[in-house]
Amino acid sequence: MTHTRTIPAPSDACADLANPAFWKLPAAQRLARFTELRHEPRPVFFTERPSTPRRAEQGFYALVRHADVLKASRLPRVFASAPGVTSPEPARWVRTLFGDSMVNLDGADHARLRRIVQQAFTPRLLAATETHIRELAVRIVDDMVAERPDEFVSSVASRMSFEVICAMLGVPDADRRRIARQIDRASEHAGVRRGLGARLMSPGKGLRALARMELTVARLGRERRRHPTGDLISALVCADVEGQALTYRQLGSFFSLLLVAGVETTRNAIAHALVLLTRNPDQLALLTDDFDRYADGAVDEIVRHSTPIIQFRRTVTTRYTLSGHTFLPGDKVMLLYASANRDASVFTDPDVFDITRDPNPHLGYGGGGPHYCLGAHLARLEIKAVLRELLTRPLAVRALGEPELGTSNFDHRVRRQYFTFDAAKP
Repeated sequence: MTHTRTIPAPSDACADLANPAFWKLPAAQRLARFTELRHEPRPVFFTERPSTPRRAEQGFYALVRHADVLKASRLPRVFASAPGVTSPEPARWVRTLFGDSMVNLDGADHARLRRIVQQAFTPRLLAATETHIRELAVRIVDDMVAERPDEFVSSVASRMSFEVICAMLGVPDADRRRIARQIDRASEHAGVRRGLGARLMSPGKGLRALARMELTVARLGRERRRHPTGDLISALVCADVEGQALTYRQLGSFFSLLLVAGVETTRNAIAHALVLLTRNPDQLALLTDDFDRYADGAVDEIVRHSTPIIQFRRTVTTRYTLSGHTFLPGDKVMLLYASANRDASVFTDPDVFDITRDPNPHLGYGGGGPHYCLGAHLARLEIKAVLRELLTRPLAVRALGEPELGTSNFDHRVRRQYFTFDAAKP
């Protein structure tokens, strides 16, 4: 057992998770490094260079084993989400201006907001959303066949996740194109460390996009409070949990979280699904021949194998020993879902894509606990609806070439994926 605050990490940039160069490596090399780290006796510490000369050096311990990520996820009093789960952490003035996102809250503050949101997801709203998802999947594939696009993310994956969220929230059609651009700008550099030149060229670009989104939702919230329409925004601003509803700033923060997180993660999972099924024709044949039998397993395996969110961070609040290392208050840890989902002690042949894998205790929606993804059920419905329309029609759909991936230590983003399809299967 160690009581030191740091464990030396390899100096090689290709082995250093704190070095942006690591996240530009091919996926196979990054996964191989995670395997090495899982065999270390204790969590390894990585030192992060300060983004400006005035800032002190920081760092984090990488939690890479399935058991460690699971335990840390379920001990929020030890491994806290505040002040922020992303890197870099939101500055205090940003949190003051925009409010704290639910993912960055703990304890009673997080529980109260989550109760308000859960109450807003009424059975009627969820039933209407499920119907809309099925109808939208049909319409998207109909349009695909009619228009014959060659890029999958923009024409299918993005459209599905974005339109579902907007319909559920009650965002008018007139606002949607503008909000879509704001989402892309707000999330473009998530988990990416940019150089000084890039920061000077586009100062606050993401924050300006967030501010515009929050202004939009504040306007919609005021309208829905006066005239509720049965959508999610109406439910949130009119909710009454222990005499409280969401304030406009809280609504704006939740709106941004749902749009950026809900749209990005599901979009990426759908895009990865096309690639994985193209690369694994035996699995594609299984799913196509008996969709209802294998669909749920396919969705879980797609999420496990691709892991749309690579990692979240936590801050240690009290002395605690995990996997032979004693963490101290103030220590930072990185919960690496991308590594946990390839842990050979939990998953047989973890690098193999197998839609029949059972059980499949992946951590693609988090490791349980109070921060388990609220939208997990919705994401599953969307992925399954798109796959059903693509695979149960007389279509032969396949990815062309390699996906163009974003460079990020936060999300496993597919920027572009070219594809082709035939009107009739061979």
